[in-house]
Amino acid sequence: MKSDLFSSENMAQPATEAGMTLQNAKSIKYAVNGEMLARQGAMIAYRGNLQFERRGQGIGGMLKRAVTGEGLPLMAVKGQGEAWFAHEAQNCFVVDIEQGDVLTVNGRNVLCFDASLAYEIKTVKGSGIAGGGLFNSVFTGWGRLGLVCEGNPLVIPVTAQQPVYVDTDAVVGWTANLSTSLHRSQSIGSMIRGGSGEAVQLMLQGEGYVIVRPSEATPKKAEQH
Repeated sequence: MKSDLFSSENMAQPATEAGMTLQNAKSIKYAVNGEMLARQGAMIAYRGNLQFERRGQGIGGMLKRAVTGEGLPLMAVKGQGEAWFAHEAQNCFVVDIEQGDVLTVNGRNVLCFDASLAYEIKTVKGSGIAGGGLFNSVFTGWGRLGLVCEGNPLVIPVTAQQPVYVDTDAVVGWTANLSTSLHRSQSIGSMIRGGSGEAVQLMLQGEGYVIVRPSEATPKKAEQH
């Protein structure tokens, strides 16, 4: 049988090292030797001796998820083998987090990560109820984090002299040392006339980077976990 389908760029190769690597633009391969964590339902294939177990978020995380309708539903992948992860054909990216780094990420953009990373669901300071009830996952420690994004993300530097304003439905995440607050860019008069559709943004100030997806999030049916 001959076809471009069987070209080397599409063919899965045996892992040369443990851990996370990009399989291609739309999927991540993880060579498991012990335990790692992934978004529930994100596994698309695996080989070897692996077990998949639902992982809870703790009482605090469950309460926050109930309030916001969002969260980071996780599963633990244990054993030895290789697993591939993807989500709705979104683009995949691998981030190396080192000691001292702090990365705040929207739960909808998390695909998988090393068990050595610590994460905590926190309220986005200054977002309030009007910010869509922003509860993001804050990652610290040492290890690799796999992210997904619809399209190629835009990474914008933030400086003390030049804050950045982002749509709350488009923001993927941001680095440590950035403070957040809500910013209203629409006048009362404009709101009375029907509004521009861009009434409130999340303002980020300080020194760092903010990651933005090239589209606003679209409403989805509630997931069952």
